[in-house]
Amino acid sequence: MSGEGRPGRQRESTTHCPYCALQCSTVLSGERGGVAVRPSADFPVNRGGLCQKGWTAPSVLAVPDRLLTPLVRGADGVLAPAGWDEALDLVAGRLRELRARHGADAVAVFGGGGLTNEKAYALGKFARVALGTSQIDYNGRFCMSSAAAATTAAFGLDRGLPFPVTDLDGADVILLAGANPAETMPPLLRHLEDADLVVVDPRRTRTAERAALHLSPAPGTDLALALGLLHLAVTEGLVDKEYVDARTTGFDAAWETCAAWWPERVEEVTGVPADDLRTAVRLLGGARRAYVLTGRGAEQHSKGSDTVAAFVNLALALGLPGREGSGFGTLTGQGNGQGGREMGQKADQLPGYRSLADPADRAHVAAVWGVDARALPGPGRSAYELLDALGGDGGPRALMVFGSNPVVSAPRAAHVTERLKALDLLVVADFVPSETAALADVVLPVAQWAEEEGTLTSLEGRVLRRRAHLTPPPGVRTDLEVLHALAVRLGQDAGRFPVRPREVFDELRRASAGARADYSGVSYARLDAGEALYWPCPAGGDGAAHPGTPRLFLDRFAHPDGRARFASVDHRPSAREPDETFPLYGTTGRVLAQYQSGAQTRRVPELVEAAPETVVEMHPDTARRFGLADGQTAEVGSVHGATLARVRLTRTVRPDTVFVPFHFPGAGRANLFTGDALDPRSRMPEFKVSAVRVTPAGERP
Repeated sequence: MSGEGRPGRQRESTTHCPYCALQCSTVLSGERGGVAVRPSADFPVNRGGLCQKGWTAPSVLAVPDRLLTPLVRGADGVLAPAGWDEALDLVAGRLRELRARHGADAVAVFGGGGLTNEKAYALGKFARVALGTSQIDYNGRFCMSSAAAATTAAFGLDRGLPFPVTDLDGADVILLAGANPAETMPPLLRHLEDADLVVVDPRRTRTAERAALHLSPAPGTDLALALGLLHLAVTEGLVDKEYVDARTTGFDAAWETCAAWWPERVEEVTGVPADDLRTAVRLLGGARRAYVLTGRGAEQHSKGSDTVAAFVNLALALGLPGREGSGFGTLTGQGNGQGGREMGQKADQLPGYRSLADPADRAHVAAVWGVDARALPGPGRSAYELLDALGGDGGPRALMVFGSNPVVSAPRAAHVTERLKALDLLVVADFVPSETAALADVVLPVAQWAEEEGTLTSLEGRVLRRRAHLTPPPGVRTDLEVLHALAVRLGQDAGRFPVRPREVFDELRRASAGARADYSGVSYARLDAGEALYWPCPAGGDGAAHPGTPRLFLDRFAHPDGRARFASVDHRPSAREPDETFPLYGTTGRVLAQYQSGAQTRRVPELVEAAPETVVEMHPDTARRFGLADGQTAEVGSVHGATLARVRLTRTVRPDTVFVPFHFPGAGRANLFTGDALDPRSRMPEFKVSAVRVTPAGERP
């Protein structure tokens, strides 16, 4: 295994895939330009398997347009190469000037769910200490925030899977609500092979094709469907009354709402046959070992928190959470989607899930950072609200972006792009010239996954070691080095922002000690020795090493009384429903060969060949209705904007629905038609349902 010294000399390095939150273990070999990858045979999550993206991941290490020197936009408007000192001096000087003129919150930071734990931690600390700003959030707000809000309310704690992935191996039945792991995380299917799958998705996805039962609700009606399933669990006598009485509160209030959601009413709202609803509940209720899992399809709505809460209610009524061999979980998307939201780059959180609004939490973290707790800013704007405020009255005048590409990934993409252009200063740290980097005033070239040390936390709460196989190319620095250099230029003591990941992690451990996501008992030494450590993993008070917590809630939930909470939630329409002008549901998502905004995968020839451009999947009957043909270029438009896409006819999508993947740039950005409605609790944008029309390109009514 390679270490932090001179990893380029090592022949092989064991690390993890740079893509999804499964964090499949891989072994890298070879030199730059010829790095080979193979899956680790003994890692329990991927068991010797990788998806197409994982097999081709080394290709990104040698892309022709790799950023190798800082770029600064000149008076002529062109980005030109510059030295590091010139670029960093410029950034620090402009940040000082804007803070002096407009206040600390004139400067904002936007992070990413793919950053290591160390980088996410350092970014939050940099924002709050070196910049003194409250204006920090990250793209994980677009991914897991609804699930986090719902599960924290229900269980007192947010961990995507509160059990190891391998527990799914023994399941009899698994309900997947809005999740398509056959395309988003294929190695997970190895753990689902023996279960009967009940898949809730408006499309007949590759996952739905494997299902024992596919429920296809209209987009935006998942909440009504979940209420109907709980109604049937009660009326068919499948509620685990002993469990509900002993381990939960709030059942009566939840039942009062779902009592009105009888199967025929649910069918009228969702389009799912009442008999299929009964079959689904009987499968779940009759299983010895069952799981309910949600994904982005259920969560990326203006009512996403309530939708997840309704599926939690179903799981609680059946007695699944906190029982070994059964449970509730959410399938985290980004590579460090779990750790990234625990370590302080979220607007309202400090490391370890500590709260910026809690005086004791503020005092603990301030002591670790060596600052006055009163100097720490309070909670700031959520991700979309932050982007929407850029350059406006009272909004940030400068933005620093690490590990994100909001020009493609944010809702109302054209509007967000204009807000980015309105800034006095845009700084982007990246390893490829993303669409956001193309707008920047300063671009800082940073190391990528196979060139850095650190840790990530997988969707099951397991802390994993990322190991460097290569040294960064000449002219490239790590994100930690960038933050250190800027912090020093902004007047911080050099020792306050270490550049060695191990030192940052040791500080992170102290900052999270005693918190809900306690990493204090985790160490590089233990991880390098091969220990499987799941948080919470507190430091042993008697000198004994804590074993970590692979399974949460077996004895009690994380609320003070030890009980889980049912939520009283009710269905409501999406922010904008189809009408005469925009008669179709438009929904977005991922495809197998691409990942997130595509900044990495669109540079891999094999993946581009498999998925080269934006398509709009639509039913043949829908295409005939609107005068469209297979392969034709069409415009998918809403009140917010329009996307150009090639028509792909398929019977796997409902006739009232069209699907557009969101990985592509320019006029093919799916998020040109998505809106800005936000969940009131999680502040999640409503990516999964828009009212749209589809017309031949250039023939908009």
